[in-house]
Formats: sequence, C-alpha cells, structure tokens
Amino acid sequence: MNLERLKTKATTLKRELTAVYYAYQNPKVKLLPKIIIAISIGYALSPIDLIPDFIPVIGYLDDLIIIPGLISLAIKLIPRDVMDEARRRAEKEPSKLGKNWVFATIFILVWVLLLTVIVIAILKLFKRK
Repeated sequence: MNLERLKTKATTLKRELTAVYYAYQNPKVKLLPKIIIAISIGYALSPIDLIPDFIPVIGYLDDLIIIPGLISLAIKLIPRDVMDEARRRAEKEPSKLGKNWVFATIFILVWVLLLTVIVIAILKLFKRK
C-alpha cells in the first residue's frame, strides 16, 4: 500500500468519524448506536491507546483495525437516511475533532473499572476453590 493510498484512507476515516459524530446528534439514532458512536469517538480522540504505539507493529493495530472497526459498526447501526445526511454535513462542515483529555480520562476510568471487575471476579473464583 503506497503513501497516497494511506493518506486517502486516513482522510476518509476522519470524514466518517465526523459524520458519525453528526449522526449521534440526530434523535432518530437509537441508544445502542449512540453507545457505539460514543465509544468510537472517545477512543479515536483519546490520546491514550489500548495498545501503546511504541510497541513495534502491534502498537498501531488500534489505529489500523480497532478504530475503523468501531466506526464501521457504528455506521451499520445508524439509519441510512441519517448517515447520508450526516455525511453531507461532514462535507460542508468538517468538525475540528481533536485529542481531548476529558475523553482520555473517561476512557482510563472505564478501563480501570473493567480491570477491577475482572480482578475481583478472578479473586472470587480462587476463593471458592
């Protein structure tokens, strides 16, 4: 894959992220898609990655697979007419979504909570034995 093709894909991904953000604001979008959209945007804008970029090769896995996957899932859950309208708006009004430490803080808290629940479950499992 050449550099121009990667740049094109990155631009498309950024535009789709903006469109998903605009779709989130539409009242026709139900709760599950809104949750997926919030996770997608939160993860994409968070300066903290699930897999740190300094880890060779797999460090960019989230940027290449997780974020596009979340955005694709969100798009599939959004009604087509809403997504079409959101894409048109994203073309006319590109949002300046940037890294956000509020998203990062929320993202970290969610991961800490999830890890805490997993550790507690494991400890309870070992206490039974």
